[in-house]
Amino acid sequence: MIRVLLVDDDPLVRQLLSAVLAAAPDVDVVGTATDGDEVADAVAAHRPDVVLMDLQMRRVGGIAATAALQRRPDAPRVVALTSFGSDDAVRAALDAGVVGFVNKTADPEDVVKVLRDVAAGHGGLDPAAQRALIDGRGADRAGTDRQREAQVRLAALTAREREVVEWLPHGLSNPQIAERTYLSASTVKQHLSSAMRTLGVDSREALAVVVDRAGATARPD
Repeated sequence: MIRVLLVDDDPLVRQLLSAVLAAAPDVDVVGTATDGDEVADAVAAHRPDVVLMDLQMRRVGGIAATAALQRRPDAPRVVALTSFGSDDAVRAALDAGVVGFVNKTADPEDVVKVLRDVAAGHGGLDPAAQRALIDGRGADRAGTDRQREAQVRLAALTAREREVVEWLPHGLSNPQIAERTYLSASTVKQHLSSAMRTLGVDSREALAVVVDRAGATARPD
C-alpha cells in the first residue's frame, strides 16, 4: 500500500481527494493536514510514503513545508498540488524537493498514477502538469538572463547527453526517447542519470525544466 498524507487548507479539496484516493486499491490516506505548519507533526505521526501537498496555503506554503521536510533523514516524497501559475513556482518547488506535480484539475486516474510513479522512486507529472511545463508559462521563460543561465548549464553536457535530454519536455519515456535517438533504453537511462549528476538535479522533471527554459527542446520531424 502507498501511504499518503493529504495537505490542503481547503476542506472541500481534502474531502474530494480522500474520496478519489479511497477508490484506489493500493493507496491508503493515512492522515491529513490543514496547513503547512502541521506537516512535520503529521509526517511524524503517520509516516507516509508520499505527501500530496498544496503549494498555496494560508499560514505556511507547500514550498516552505517541503523544504523543511528535506531535513528529516526519513523524508517522504512530495507531490505538489498546484494550478501552475508561474515557472518561478515550479522552479522553487523543485529546488525545495518536490518530485512530482498534480494539477488541481487532473482526472482521478492521473492523480493516482502520479502517486504510484513517485512512490516507486520516479518523478511524476499528470498530463495537465506536463502541458504547463512544456508551454513554459510565466515570465521566467521569457527572462533572457535565466534562459542564458540554463543554456550555460546545458553546455556542460556531452553531445549525446544533450541529444537525449532535449526530448524530456515532451514527456517521453526512456524507450520512446531511445526510438528517436537510435539508442537503447538502458543507454538513454545512463545518459539521463549522468546529465542529472552534472547539472545537480535529482529528477527528470527538474532536468526537463532546465531544457525547456534554455529553449533547447527537441523539435519532432
